[in-house]
Amino acid sequence: MSQSIKHLSAFQRDILYVISDLDTSYGLGIKSALEEYYENEVNTGRVYQNLGKLVERGYLEKSEIDKRTNSYNLTNKAVTAIEHRHHWQTVQTDGQLGVNRVDEMDTEPVNPDQTSSTSP
Repeated sequence: MSQSIKHLSAFQRDILYVISDLDTSYGLGIKSALEEYYENEVNTGRVYQNLGKLVERGYLEKSEIDKRTNSYNLTNKAVTAIEHRHHWQTVQTDGQLGVNRVDEMDTEPVNPDQTSSTSP
């Protein structure tokens, strides 16, 4: 699949997801949104370095807001790649969630490795 983000780092994927949720996505705003998500400080240089890589790889378009501030927007490539990733994650988790479901009566999940009869 050519429109994929599987080769990006988790941090780079998080940048794309953050940008998709921001009205105006500029460097420090992206950094702030990442810090909110991670609940921890994020290095400014790391943010800008990865924004540059995402621009180079065609996932982001960079444009000037003013002389000191750039905005970053998702390209069609990024949107398609995020959609593919979302679909893949949905398929993966749906398969896993059905394995050990507990019914509405709060019964214990069935463990297929246990036998139905036990002898002392």
